[in-house]
Amino acid sequence: MDLRQLRAFVAVVDAGTFTDAARELDLTQASVSRAIAALEASLGVRLLQRSTRHVALTSTGTQVLAGARRVLDEVAHLHRIASQSSTELRIGYAWSALGKHTRRVQKAWAAAHPGLPLVFVQSNSLTAGLAEGTADVAVVRKALDDPRFETALLGTERRYGVVATDNPLARKRSLKLADLARYGIAVDDRTGTTTLDLWQPGKAPAVVRNTHSVDEWLTLIAAGQAVGMTSEATASLNPRPGVAYRAVVDAPPIPVWLAWWKDQPPQHLTDLITLACDACRV
Repeated sequence: MDLRQLRAFVAVVDAGTFTDAARELDLTQASVSRAIAALEASLGVRLLQRSTRHVALTSTGTQVLAGARRVLDEVAHLHRIASQSSTELRIGYAWSALGKHTRRVQKAWAAAHPGLPLVFVQSNSLTAGLAEGTADVAVVRKALDDPRFETALLGTERRYGVVATDNPLARKRSLKLADLARYGIAVDDRTGTTTLDLWQPGKAPAVVRNTHSVDEWLTLIAAGQAVGMTSEATASLNPRPGVAYRAVVDAPPIPVWLAWWKDQPPQHLTDLITLACDACRV
């Protein structure tokens, strides 16, 4: 077996389907299926029960899953050890980094730490690259219910409705939740901040597509096939022809956290938190 097979196995279990796991891993569905089949062949046991709609763990698969997570955590730990001697500090993010504050934080960091570049890396995972070892710290907008990580609240952001420019809602200066409820909505149920719980029971829009990247989401909206809702950071960093962003005045703000591994905080963490908090207050 190899790490690629273990990552595919864990991703399928977490995502619930081979299709969603393939999106998360940026692979084809066939590649994920082959990786799982190879892992099962290597171990000589069936790990997953497959159906047309979902997958379920076998009893052996449940035990193997726990071991696979431990192995991947250890690999991520090795990456973190190696990154301590790295020449850059990596900040992971799923969608829009720190929005309009991103450049301000980079400039302030460069002035304070000229020998250690601050690099933003995109990873559409629940931990924005922390668990995968591709980031030293991460900007997250969904609470991390994971005891391995510590977080610091940086601030909050307004929510924006996102519609095609030829949609009647684009002619309004601001929107309400009820305005968006008349249309089908596109969401990212893994790392996105929009859930149907924002609307009152029975008044939520229908989900027409579950997307896994900003580009896919905006393309769908620009075509008039769905509307969306997101943080003001997305509106700042992702302008798109054919797409209009409008503040949603009755939606609750989105909290923004900085997250890191509890057992191995990155160097200069306190400085980074201070700079980010100061920028978000401007």
